[in-house]
Amino acid sequence: MAVSNATMGSASSRGIDGVTALPAVGAMVGITFAVPGEIDGWRWLHWVCKPLATVLILGMVLRTEQVVSQRYRRWMAAGMVASLAGDIFLMLPVDAFVAGLVSFLLAHVCFIVALLDDSRFAERPVGMLACVAYGAFNLWALWPSLPDALHLPVVVYVLVLASMGGQAVVRARRHATDALAASAQWSMAGALIFMLSDTLLAWDRFRFAIPMSGLWVLATYYTALWCLARSVRGSH
Repeated sequence: MAVSNATMGSASSRGIDGVTALPAVGAMVGITFAVPGEIDGWRWLHWVCKPLATVLILGMVLRTEQVVSQRYRRWMAAGMVASLAGDIFLMLPVDAFVAGLVSFLLAHVCFIVALLDDSRFAERPVGMLACVAYGAFNLWALWPSLPDALHLPVVVYVLVLASMGGQAVVRARRHATDALAASAQWSMAGALIFMLSDTLLAWDRFRFAIPMSGLWVLATYYTALWCLARSVRGSH
């Protein structure tokens, strides 16, 4: 019976992942084929599927039965909600970049609080320092292209994003061999891929056009959110 239940749980998880992937693919296809500056069918596909994919990933967090801790789940869910707000702001046919930036800033703060549930801030500093150095390099490279009004918001955002990635590495090192190892590995993967996604977005917006940037940004973004959602699940 235990084996049967585990098998059923695994099949159910795969089914949920498949359903979640459909709108994510729709969002990527929509943004790839949408005509710039026009509201066409592809654009509508993107608008419908982009927030829906995040909602379904949030649902993964809320439906997970065996969790690392309820506090970890709550803060991960809060981060997903803030990410959903950021999704909506960044896809609006107006320039709501700052509102989107603030939304994702709050999301990263929530993720950091979740990661601190079972690890101390920067207790093993090598990973933290590496992520901060990565963020500082990108900030230095993008600085000449940033509008003056965005200097302070972007500096704060990069610092928080790098801290989120660094803390995920700290957590993974702390729990490398204990019962939280799987969760910690998933959260580290999600945080680092999130940093990559934001890097692609920033370079495409402020430095030079990346071919099919929407596809790469969303592919890494949804992968990051999925990994963070998966980290909520405790060991079986």
